[in-house]
Amino acid sequence: MLYQANRERMDKGRVDWFTVVLYLAFILLGWLNIYAASYDLENASSLFDLSGRAGMQLVWIGTSLLLAFSLLKIDVGFYETYTFVFYFVGIFLLVVTLAVAPNINGSRSWLVMGPVRLQPAEFMKFIIALALAKVLNTYGFKIMSRNNLLLVSAIILLPALLVVMQSETGTALVYISFVLVLYREGLPGGVLFMGFAAVVYFVLGVRYSEVQMGMLSVGEFATVLLIIVFTAGMVWNYVKKRNVVVTIIILAAAVFGAGYIASYFGLKFNYGLLAIIALGTVCIYLLFLALRFWKWIYLLIVLFAVVSFAFVESAEYVFYDVLQPHQQMRIKVTLGMEQDLRGSGYHVGQSKIAIGSGGLTGKGFLNGTQTKLKYVPEQDTDFIFCTIGEEQGFVGASALLILYVVFILRLIHLAERQTSIFGRVYGYGVVSVFLFHVLVNIGMVIGIMPVIGIPLPLFSYGGSSLWGFTILLFIFLRIDKSRRPF
Repeated sequence: MLYQANRERMDKGRVDWFTVVLYLAFILLGWLNIYAASYDLENASSLFDLSGRAGMQLVWIGTSLLLAFSLLKIDVGFYETYTFVFYFVGIFLLVVTLAVAPNINGSRSWLVMGPVRLQPAEFMKFIIALALAKVLNTYGFKIMSRNNLLLVSAIILLPALLVVMQSETGTALVYISFVLVLYREGLPGGVLFMGFAAVVYFVLGVRYSEVQMGMLSVGEFATVLLIIVFTAGMVWNYVKKRNVVVTIIILAAAVFGAGYIASYFGLKFNYGLLAIIALGTVCIYLLFLALRFWKWIYLLIVLFAVVSFAFVESAEYVFYDVLQPHQQMRIKVTLGMEQDLRGSGYHVGQSKIAIGSGGLTGKGFLNGTQTKLKYVPEQDTDFIFCTIGEEQGFVGASALLILYVVFILRLIHLAERQTSIFGRVYGYGVVSVFLFHVLVNIGMVIGIMPVIGIPLPLFSYGGSSLWGFTILLFIFLRIDKSRRPF
């Protein structure tokens, strides 16, 4: 303990060079792979040709390094003092972008100023992180207070809504990842569980929506059974009553058993109706316990079950009537409901071919056939990971993943060693953004997540993206550098 304390005092006032080295490694490797992904066999250009993607990325790298150096020289008090100025300016730019931005690839998220294009949504990532850090650092702040919860929710959801209106759903989902920060600062784990449950409900409900089981589809039937299981699990976790959990299981089984027996007497066996009756029976039982023992937790669990069922019933409507056709197709392709190798599934199909063709050690730098023949669209931006897979193989792709794991673990370590709530909250904001980008980008490239169009951090081509990640990271390194000693 004494050694650790002395080490912390020695580190105070120093930039975390280990993180800086990882940052430099990512942008250098990204630059080389951007060159490989955009390399033209017929009109080969050099790494430094400013007319090519690699040359332009080098310009962005140079400006990002200047930006990083400048950020390390700014006093931390500046960020804390002007946090809300940044936030309102960011919201203003999102509104302006929504009003004046041209339609580029189906999205209106770019401000075009001559040869320069900037995406304000990228810069909102560090602004939201700062705003959350500022608010949660308020004296006596309690996150579960109704007003405080509404405030932090508004800080996240307002820019997310504006970005969704720009048809940038992927970036909006990145903002939602800041919920992980709130969880670290005291948001109950049940909130995250409800988010996880909603995703599972949606996937089951949509994936198996085409076959009916009486009143419900197969997906809805399976989801209602899952709600009963989750309800029993919540009783076990929050009430610690084994007999109540056993009773819930017996009641649900009794409903299905009665229906099965009734079928022998000529009554039609309606699985969907039985599932609804079973869930209703469980809810009535929990309401009885709530009134008998005056325990609000039973009412909250019933509310969870009812809201879950309502969500399940609305999932198909949202999918078929709210989402755009191209968004529906992307989800269908990801869930295996459609192939569509010529349409929405083309990107992922070609990406899988490219990664699979790399084998163990890859085809070598600039030797990727899928890359050179331009089979994979957006290969130097959102799908750049498949360039690694094809040219460097399983070994190179795994090495990059390990590098990202080390990077994120280092960020978590830096966040935990902060001596102020402001620093810790901002640090976990940085962790949330990088973690979400890495998981979702690689997930969509290998076909286990829908294609939502977000870059691989510090690796994909793009000036706004690189600037945004650089600002996000180096503000945190500046905060870490100035943290107070023990």
